[in-house]
Amino acid sequence: MSEPLVRLQGAGVQSGGSWLVRGVDLSVSSGEIVTLIGPNGSGKSTTAKMALGILKPTEGSAHKRVRLKIGYVPQKLMIDWTMPLNVHRFMQLTARPSQTQIDKALERTGVGHLRKSEVRHLSGGQMQRVMLSRAIAMKPDLLVLDEPVQGVDYSGEIAIYDLIANIRKELGCGILMISHDLHVVMAATDQVVCLNGHVCCQGSPRDVSQSAAFKTLFGERAAGALAVYEHNHDHVHLPDGRVQHSDGSIHQNCCDHVHGSEPSSSDEEQRHVG
Repeated sequence: MSEPLVRLQGAGVQSGGSWLVRGVDLSVSSGEIVTLIGPNGSGKSTTAKMALGILKPTEGSAHKRVRLKIGYVPQKLMIDWTMPLNVHRFMQLTARPSQTQIDKALERTGVGHLRKSEVRHLSGGQMQRVMLSRAIAMKPDLLVLDEPVQGVDYSGEIAIYDLIANIRKELGCGILMISHDLHVVMAATDQVVCLNGHVCCQGSPRDVSQSAAFKTLFGERAAGALAVYEHNHDHVHLPDGRVQHSDGSIHQNCCDHVHGSEPSSSDEEQRHVG
């Protein structure tokens, strides 16, 4: 078995006499998706920073593979949106990918047609795709996504999750995803780590949804509402947000399409488990 890209063992960080998070055990390997969930202040960002070597653990250990290439999609961008900045220039802000790498990354995320567009005019879904393009342009070993569907509507969330799953498959990179929404977990996630100052539970999305620790900490209602996004691939999400189904019809979202003789059926199911 290959060495994990990053690994934490009994790791924790103390600040000002208080523990931000402690006792964390996790690893991310190539081709694996690990999602950190938990309420605000639960230690998700601290855990990610330990894994990436930004923060040194006060206790336990953190290991990162030598010469690890990391792609990062932040939760917020510190950019003066009044300044003229098109997508192509945005792709080169902190790194220098080649023209070929830029073109391939933008095409891979379905926004190649936006390379000359001003970033301030992009929709939430388009901006997330552009940021993903920027993060994968240099073909990272590990992709870190902080709230990758923030500011995106339901149909757009499904499309972004599909895109993330495809990126994992095509690039073979590991993915560490951070979510502040306890009720949304991507079905393609291999492991969910639920934090609340410590690891309260971890495992597959289904395991976490049924965990007694999860229910104790967040309530039966929260556990019952933990949704796993699943996707039946009989349609394609177009760059403009519309959906083209296998019969060639185009609709504004998945729910507008009727499958066969059924009265209505969404291609993206938000399946409640637990």
